[in-house]
Amino acid sequence: MDIVIRPVTAGEHAELGEITAQAYLGDGLLDFGESDAYLGELRDVAKRAAAAEVLVAVADGALLGGVTFVPGPGPMADLAEPGEAEIRMLAVSPAHRGRGAGEALVRACADRARALGRRRMVLSTQRTMHSAHRVYERLGFTRNPARDWNPLPELDDIMLLVYELTL
Repeated sequence: MDIVIRPVTAGEHAELGEITAQAYLGDGLLDFGESDAYLGELRDVAKRAAAAEVLVAVADGALLGGVTFVPGPGPMADLAEPGEAEIRMLAVSPAHRGRGAGEALVRACADRARALGRRRMVLSTQRTMHSAHRVYERLGFTRNPARDWNPLPELDDIMLLVYELTL
């Protein structure tokens, strides 16, 4: 099976949004489940595509998953500083996991960041995303605890871990 990484098309926005939402819900990554406000952000691929680059992994005619590549500071960046690119909302359909789609998406983002002359790529991840951590570490990302952050400061128990890749 050959995985192709390419920009999302407008006709795939709804499908990718649902893949992303279901991946986060299914993995228990949304603290408030179906009522989590972030669920709407995950489903809104059109909004992400208007402000950043959304890439998809496709194989055998099936949409496997996608990622939002943020080329630098801007409306879609949580962490990116000047000279950095950021990965957000990486998700692979549970039915298509274990085939290398997530790793291919991350590699494509690193290639894109290098092509743009970025010196570093950053991402946030939850403590429980152990399989994602293994992918990041295998690709050369390292933890930077000094940049860990809480997207909802009013809630003490939500802390996102930061990984960085020097390009």
